[in-house]
Amino acid sequence: MHELFDPMANPITYAIPFFLLSILVELAALKWLDHDDTVFSQKRTGYLARDARTSMLMGLGSLVTTTLLKLVMFAVYIAVYEYAAPVHVPMTWWGVTLSVLAVDFLYYWNHRFVHRARVGWAAHQAHHSSEYMNFATALRQKWNPWFEFFFFLPLPFLGISPLSIYLAFSINLIYQFFVHTEMIDRLPRPIELVFNTPSHHRVHHGSDPEYLDKNYAGILIVWDRMFGTFQPEIRRPIYGLTKQKDTYNLIKLQYGDYADLWRDLRGAGNWRDRLGYLFRPPGWAPVEVSDDLTSEAVRA
Repeated sequence: MHELFDPMANPITYAIPFFLLSILVELAALKWLDHDDTVFSQKRTGYLARDARTSMLMGLGSLVTTTLLKLVMFAVYIAVYEYAAPVHVPMTWWGVTLSVLAVDFLYYWNHRFVHRARVGWAAHQAHHSSEYMNFATALRQKWNPWFEFFFFLPLPFLGISPLSIYLAFSINLIYQFFVHTEMIDRLPRPIELVFNTPSHHRVHHGSDPEYLDKNYAGILIVWDRMFGTFQPEIRRPIYGLTKQKDTYNLIKLQYGDYADLWRDLRGAGNWRDRLGYLFRPPGWAPVEVSDDLTSEAVRA
């Protein structure tokens, strides 16, 4: 447990200076590098100081909530690993490689869930609330990562140690930081075929209809190719949400969708509709509610 909660044993701790340096390098490249300032013939989003500051504050807040989650998550994982796993995967090179692959596979499904179930999206939408695509946006993390507990729970049952899960998840997060940029065009085809890249992840942050709910990958884009959620970048995305948030208030960005969800749950007439609001995609409404909204739109 000590290793899991020691900040000096966390790979992300050592990555933070590189994150900050990367932001400075990206800013310098946007200002002084000889480039045409466009992506697919459209101007790069660059940086907005207030937006970047909001992203960084969200990142700091997520460190607190993630630590609280780990207190529960890894206490359970350690118990499962010690008393319920039929075998223990050693922390050798192949054991760690297996852990990275397993975490990346389950990350894909967790990421897909939080996009496709409204109760998950209420938390995850905060990460997508920026209209800018840069390294600071990578730090715009949600404060409510609770569903990760359930999606990664099979791993200790399979004998992957909590320390290996922790290491693999840290590697996954560090890798994803570097795909949040417009300064890197498409990479060589073999890399684009196998790995998540800036081009693939720009698609994921797009609010364009053809880009919605695509490219959930963490490290390997092969999961999207296998399960039918891959979309190549065909034009520069319009970043952000389909209904943009006109605020930089951290509480509203993190919890505003929860308040909307709670209002819909309270107004639902039965448990079927409540479950629909929770687990159906964002924007879902019962048929009678949808009909009422349509009628009001026609009258307007």
